[in-house]
Amino acid sequence: MDRLIQGFEQFRREMTSEQRETFARLASSQTPHTMFITCADSRVMPELIFNAQPGDLFVYRNVGNIVPPYAQHVSGVVAAIEYAVTALKVQHIVICGHSDCGAMKALQNPAALKGKPSVEQWLKHADVARYVVAENRPTIQGEEGLRYLTEENVVGQLEHLRTLPAVAAAMANGSLRIHGWIYDIAKTEITAFDPLEGQFRPLATDPADVRDATPHARFSVPVAVASAA
Repeated sequence: MDRLIQGFEQFRREMTSEQRETFARLASSQTPHTMFITCADSRVMPELIFNAQPGDLFVYRNVGNIVPPYAQHVSGVVAAIEYAVTALKVQHIVICGHSDCGAMKALQNPAALKGKPSVEQWLKHADVARYVVAENRPTIQGEEGLRYLTEENVVGQLEHLRTLPAVAAAMANGSLRIHGWIYDIAKTEITAFDPLEGQFRPLATDPADVRDATPHARFSVPVAVASAA
């Protein structure tokens, strides 16, 4: 706690005039361009990793970077996504997993969840990764299995994301693009899911070359109405 307080005092003391102007501008509104959904792991710091400024990212964190599929049950992450898409009008949603993820390790060893009923229930939303890896990869265990699980969890959560009505509508009209990334903590590298190849590839440095996981925007171009004969 002392470090937090001291850090806040240092932040205020060293704040530049430009930063003060930024916060004054953001005091009454926000217009982030991207919603970033990632794990609650303390080693993953989106604003630091992407050199983002206040107001750039709408960040949501939870155990396992999970997005439950749309249902009658409302969760915090689903509500946050709906708000980001309909109110903030974000242009991108990124689901970002990471290396050495404790949630993915729990999929390898379910016994580790004994005494953690809430975590166990929450991670059922990641069961898709465990099943896909068990059926289609050589192993679910060890470092190799952990990488497979991390990848398939991101892919699975992208599928869940598409079930949310607000997301589906925004993707259909071309106002929203979705992405699946994995951050390697030790290497400080990011791989991105390429749906055309079905593989994770190094994140392209040119934005024009970045593959996303967005289905075709069916309503982005107005449909011509045939004139009456």
